[in-house]
Order: sequence, then C-alpha cells, then structure tokens
Amino acid sequence: MTNGHGEASIAARIARDVRALAPLATDHLALVGERLGSAGFPDVGPQRAMPSGGLVAMGNVRAFARDLGAGWLGLFAGQLRFLRSLRGRYAAVIAVGDAYAAALTRLAGVPWAFVGTAKSEYVAPYDAVERRIIEPAARIFVRDGATAEALRRQGLRAEAPGNVIVDLLAEERRYAWPGAVRLALLPGSRERAYADADRIAEIAALVAARVPDVAAVMSVAPSLEAARFAALFERYPALGVWFDGIGGILDGATLAIGQAGTANEAAAASGVPVVALELAGDRRSGWYRMRQERLLGDALAIVPGESSAAAAAIVALLNDPARRARMSAAGRERMGAGGGAAAIAQAIVDLVPSGEARA
Repeated sequence: MTNGHGEASIAARIARDVRALAPLATDHLALVGERLGSAGFPDVGPQRAMPSGGLVAMGNVRAFARDLGAGWLGLFAGQLRFLRSLRGRYAAVIAVGDAYAAALTRLAGVPWAFVGTAKSEYVAPYDAVERRIIEPAARIFVRDGATAEALRRQGLRAEAPGNVIVDLLAEERRYAWPGAVRLALLPGSRERAYADADRIAEIAALVAARVPDVAAVMSVAPSLEAARFAALFERYPALGVWFDGIGGILDGATLAIGQAGTANEAAAASGVPVVALELAGDRRSGWYRMRQERLLGDALAIVPGESSAAAAAIVALLNDPARRARMSAAGRERMGAGGGAAAIAQAIVDLVPSGEARA
C-alpha cells in the first residue's frame, strides 16, 4: 500500500524482489493517485487521482478543499472498507510512505511492515504521534541511518538497510545521449507536471541557445498521459523523450532540471546536480520545496521560476564545474547506498507465514 507516486515506484521495486525470492503474488493499493501498478504488481481496491496529488500537509487547507470537492470522502470510505476486508485474503500488508499509510495499514488486521519514505532526521523527525502509529509494525524500515538511530533511541526497532531510491536507478535500458552537455528534465508525476514540463522545456531551449552542444530529454512518468505532451514536442522538436525508468536518463546526465519528488532525489543519488524552480503560487515553493532542500542539502540549487532568469542561473552552473562536483558529492552522501530493496524484500518473505501466497 502506498500514498504517493514515488512511493509506488519504491513499492514496485521491492515487490519485484519479493517475487524473485518466493512464489508470492504482490498487489498494490494506491491511497493516492491511480494507475500506478505494473506487471506483477496490479492495482487493487478503490483509487482515484485527486487535485492535490496527495500534497495536503502543513495546513494546506485549500488543496484539501479541492480534494473534498473531487470526492475524497467517498474514496476514503471505500478504501477503509477495502482494508477491513483484507483479513484472510492477504498474508501481510506493507505500508510504503508515511504515518498516514501506516495508520490505515493497521486496519487490515494482518501482519504488516512499514517502509518510511517521507521523514528523515535531515528534514523532519518522526514526532510522538507518528512513532506511536508505526511502533506496532513487525519491521520498520527508514531511509537513512541517522533516522534509524534516532528512532532506536526512542525505543523503536528501526532499520536502515539501504535507500531503495538508489536501487531504482539500476535500469537495464539506458538513453543514448547525444551532445556534450546533457539535461535531464524531470517535471514530476502529478497533474502539475504538464504545466511544469512546458516551463522546463522552454528553459532548456534557452540554455541550448547559449551553451554549445546541449541535449535535453524529458522524462514522462507512467502515471501521465503521453498524448498531453504531443504539442510540447511539436514546439521543441529537438527535445528527447523517455518513458522508461528514471535511471536510464540519469546515467550520463550533466544536470537535472526537476520539479519532481522521488525523481529529484534519484538524480541526487546518482550524483547528478539538481536544479529546481521557485514558482510563484506553487504550493511546493513553501513546505514541499523546503523539505526537499533540507533533505538534499548542497545537491539541490533553487533558481528563479522566470524562464530567462532560470536559464541564466543554469548557464552559470554549467560553467562552474567545481560547484557541480560539490553538488554531485553532496547528493551521493545524503542519499546513501543502495541495497534496501533486496533487504526489505527478504524481510517481507520472512514475515509471510509458510503456505501463504499473497502480500
């Protein structure tokens, strides 16, 4: 069970490793978003994309009001009914996301584990309420060692076996990059990605007009409608497009221009410096971007959202290899090593009683 688009990618990677270890079927319940499942990891239960894309924290009343108008209460009630029906149907449930996902997982009444993706000592520690929610989990996995150590001091059996986001980079296919300067464009996976893609593509074109031998490729997440990007690629015929795993374009990239969550973190993990735009009126310019900036530290540069100013800042960064090297090192240090997917998958297999077949 997941409560975010990036979280669904993390869960799918873990599920793949689970199936490689044991003859278990793995299903996916998306608390946020829809059509986020994949082969071997089919969607089950009620799901619907909400206007906020799940970004309703930090008192974002306006975003939550839009969700209510779009039918969130009915969706929530349906998800509660589905979770209460899981006893006897599933051997285990895994919550991937934050304490909200963990709280709902407890309703299923079956063994469960928690994979925490949202909180970190670098950003915001787990508070007392969150610790109480996740404490009963059979296994608690968090994203970094500092967070695990802090939770253990509070009496929780937290583990940090490795960052699954790093594991997401191990894609078989690689983009055949042209050019000496390579820009990976990461608009994200929520509804706002369509508008952000337009702005990022315009900025990349302005950079290409000022820097020799620039190539840019746009990552289109599986949750987005490819047809809605048709006009964009007509306006920018030199722009490449990538529909596969994010690791395929990060390999060999010089710089990432990203308005994404998990994709920005993946870029930092792979040593690619990340640039994000500060857009007026964008809810992410407040708490969301602040959290990402604290998490990624010097790996992330925030530039003005206005296209010409953003392009000028990016050109300056491209002409400063020493700064980009520092950003690359900071990203690898903050995101840590991989290996988490395999370790968590083994823990899930161990959690499932002998003879059970579905998690």
